[in-house]
Amino acid sequence: MQSVPCVVPFEGSELGFDFLKLFVDVFHPEPGERVLVVTDVPSERVTDSVAWQERREMAASWRDLLADRGRELGIEVLPLVTFPASGAHNAGLPLDLGHPMSLEEALGRATAVIAPTEYSPTAPMVAWCASHEDVRVATLPGVARRTEETALSADYTEVARRCDVLRTLLAQATAARVTFGTGHEWRVDLRYREALTDDGQLPRDKATRVINLPSGEGFQVPYEGEREGEPSLTEGEVPVLLDGDVAVFTVEANRIVDVDGIGHTAQGLRAAFAGEPAQGNIAEFAFGCNPEAVVWGNVLEDEKAGFHWAYGRSEHLGGIVGPDAFSSPDKVVHQDIVYASGSPIKVTDVVLTTDDGASCTVIRDGDYVAFSSPKTTEDRH
Repeated sequence: MQSVPCVVPFEGSELGFDFLKLFVDVFHPEPGERVLVVTDVPSERVTDSVAWQERREMAASWRDLLADRGRELGIEVLPLVTFPASGAHNAGLPLDLGHPMSLEEALGRATAVIAPTEYSPTAPMVAWCASHEDVRVATLPGVARRTEETALSADYTEVARRCDVLRTLLAQATAARVTFGTGHEWRVDLRYREALTDDGQLPRDKATRVINLPSGEGFQVPYEGEREGEPSLTEGEVPVLLDGDVAVFTVEANRIVDVDGIGHTAQGLRAAFAGEPAQGNIAEFAFGCNPEAVVWGNVLEDEKAGFHWAYGRSEHLGGIVGPDAFSSPDKVVHQDIVYASGSPIKVTDVVLTTDDGASCTVIRDGDYVAFSSPKTTEDRH
């Protein structure tokens, strides 16, 4: 089969950071809106860090800037609300707690929410928005000040355009073949799922009402095998750097069934996946496409720089594995693994295929390939 290159090359820019511009470009605020900035704070279960302190300072400065300039936009800016950290990514939120008001009260008053936090609140915010119509949320778990000069400074109109390209490609695909720099290969079953984007756009009338910032990815939950008599075809070997060594995850029917590695982390994950099968669920297949994103060890930004996938819960992205699939709340996880430029392990090629046998190369020799004009069915072989 001939493979068709189909994604724009990702070149950087020399843009500076302007938080008010970012807020307007993302939320497209309307007069009369109520804006809330929330952040978590150390609790008895979790200790503080310099990076976390910096993040809380960012939350306060962003809130103050919005309050100072809010009149220009015709918006009301609520007080900064802090709440005790959950201690786990995507765990439940303590809605009855918070300062100077409860998180439940604050979220109930807001129409636009910005959440720079230590622990990701994305999944519980999705649940909140599902039952509260006029509110949308941008979560920024683990965001750092340096991100203001990289991924947060991107042209979000361009980010949205690239996301749309990726969504179109994923929507047409039924499978993907991933080749890693280590030589391992992985087939991903993309049937029966909706292609989605985190495109940095949250206007008030948008159906999707929770995004991550910095934004910039097209993604899809692989088919998880829930149809009777039709198992998932996701299978192969996925290399992951653990304890400084390459471990290999063996995937069958969309589940991690073994971890080949000698380090302490590999052994722990092997036991975790065996004892908690939901943790080993392949939950996300994604392409980061923010032109300003760089890999530096912060997964929030790292994943926007290139190819990544995740294991664990998937229901907040359109899958079927949610908190109820885990034995207890502290076992719930959604963990991203990144293979972008600058990551210790990279992908060399990713090819999407359709049910009629047509193929489209998204990544070739480690790089996103140049954009080409849309191909008709007759043009693709």
